[in-house]
Amino acid sequence: MKPTRLFDLIPYQIATYDKVIALSKKENGSWKSFSSRDVKEIIDNLSLAFLKTGVLPGDKIAIISTNCPEWNFVDLALQQIGAISIPMYPTITAADYEYIFEHADVKMIFVGDGEIYAKAKEAAGDRLIYSFENLEGAIFWEDFLAIGVNEDILRLEKAKELVNPSDLFTIIYTSGTTGRPKGVMLTHTNVLSNVMAIAELMTPEVGNSRVLSFLPLCHIYERTGAFCFMYLGFSIYYAESLETLGENMKEIKPHAFNTVPRLLEKVYDKIVAKGFELKGIKKSLFFWALNLGLQYDPKKKMGTWYNIQLNLANKLIFSKWREALGGEVMQINSGASALQPRLARVFWAAGIKVCEGYGLTETSPVVSASICTNKEMRIGWVGKIVNDVKVKIAEDGEILVQGPNVMQGYYRQPEMTAEAIKNGWFHTGDIGEVDGEFLKITDRKKEMFKTSGGKYIAPQLMENKFKESTLIDQLVVIGENKNYPSALIVPNFEGLREYCKHKEIPYTTDSEMVKKSEVVEKYDREVEQLNKYFAKWEQIKRFKLLSESWGIETGELTPTMKLKRKVIYQKYENYIEQLYQD
Repeated sequence: MKPTRLFDLIPYQIATYDKVIALSKKENGSWKSFSSRDVKEIIDNLSLAFLKTGVLPGDKIAIISTNCPEWNFVDLALQQIGAISIPMYPTITAADYEYIFEHADVKMIFVGDGEIYAKAKEAAGDRLIYSFENLEGAIFWEDFLAIGVNEDILRLEKAKELVNPSDLFTIIYTSGTTGRPKGVMLTHTNVLSNVMAIAELMTPEVGNSRVLSFLPLCHIYERTGAFCFMYLGFSIYYAESLETLGENMKEIKPHAFNTVPRLLEKVYDKIVAKGFELKGIKKSLFFWALNLGLQYDPKKKMGTWYNIQLNLANKLIFSKWREALGGEVMQINSGASALQPRLARVFWAAGIKVCEGYGLTETSPVVSASICTNKEMRIGWVGKIVNDVKVKIAEDGEILVQGPNVMQGYYRQPEMTAEAIKNGWFHTGDIGEVDGEFLKITDRKKEMFKTSGGKYIAPQLMENKFKESTLIDQLVVIGENKNYPSALIVPNFEGLREYCKHKEIPYTTDSEMVKKSEVVEKYDREVEQLNKYFAKWEQIKRFKLLSESWGIETGELTPTMKLKRKVIYQKYENYIEQLYQD
């Protein structure tokens, strides 16, 4: 029997696959795993503990932790009794925690480690804090779990019967690129409809595949992904950290994983940097294979001679790329922001199928997704609109969405809800186009701007093109109400070092190199070359090289690695002013 509520996924998994490894994490140097039946027993006892301690349907419970099975345990246990989870990013500030605790009327808090506990404690007031680590001052989650052991299971069964598919199960406060976060209200039906739609697009073998999870579970992208993996009987392994990702890939040999373009960009940049370190024939072969890959289009017949060369490149070069990802990856799902077309080309050429999708927290999240077959894959598009979801393009180009995946609204913000959902259509704020079932994103409506000459600029499209340069790591296009567009550029310092070495320019420090005239002149030429892809009014006239990368901790990126443009504009206000001084 198909699940109708998200917590039904675990009994369904037991009945269909009875997994020996359903969830797993690295603990004290080895992998600690939980079977489907272990998960069921733990979430039942947790649900009973919640009931015993007075948690009622509709009560809000915060979860703040990096990815781990305990995250899933609390989430599923709350669902079974009709309580509402409030997942939060571990990286946000204590002030953000305090705002969300108050706005959502959070009753209790679960945290992952001591660092999160310290921030949560500062913001918690008199709320009880439970921890997945045994911390002084917090209640250890296993001690809380013990409260539910030997409690009356019939009480839980009655509580489960009262939970309807249309009930709210979570409120997700979007990190946002500007302003206070909004609480997106999602029901079981919202997310489960999405789970069923994307399950049809997964290519690894049902019941026998492994996935590695490292994107934050508090983001709906990875959370819906996890529910989908549970439904398909995939074993979910949680990476220790982003730093150990390469090592964990080789250990687990995943068949699939979810990622964001920024991480794929970093993987690609590391691969290219290693290519530059090679000598002689090895270096020539590497860049021959790379250039071959950059021409690839999975949908086109590339010709016999091209295919012969590609087969050779796969044996000599690309096989090593696949080994670095564990050697068994069948599907990589990329979302949360736009993927550079060149990355899609080269990874597909290398036999690494990167499938781009599109969605928002408000749509649970998937609106469209690529199918991992050469016939269906379209470079530069975000796949086909998924089952039961409708899309239309408004007169101004905005993408409008309708379907069972669309949120109930923003918590305690009816005006914002009315602004977002009009006449039954959710207004995404993204600009795009539809060709049959296929969807393409061209830019964020709110990020587009006009120059003083009245010309529209779509910055995201330009930024993706400029980042194709091996010398550019990050870039933001600016120029609203100005005479011309300019850019703040963070160099790819690996590429810059290699360039300086090749040109016999002594490399000192990053901060000194971005000021050197020879380096600035090189970037002048690079920008001039890339400007050719754009109309005259779009072309970048001036730029400023920055010596420090933008990150989540430093505030310029959201937890899903999107640019926080407002923060960047404020931080570099003086530099931006200088770009427009004659």
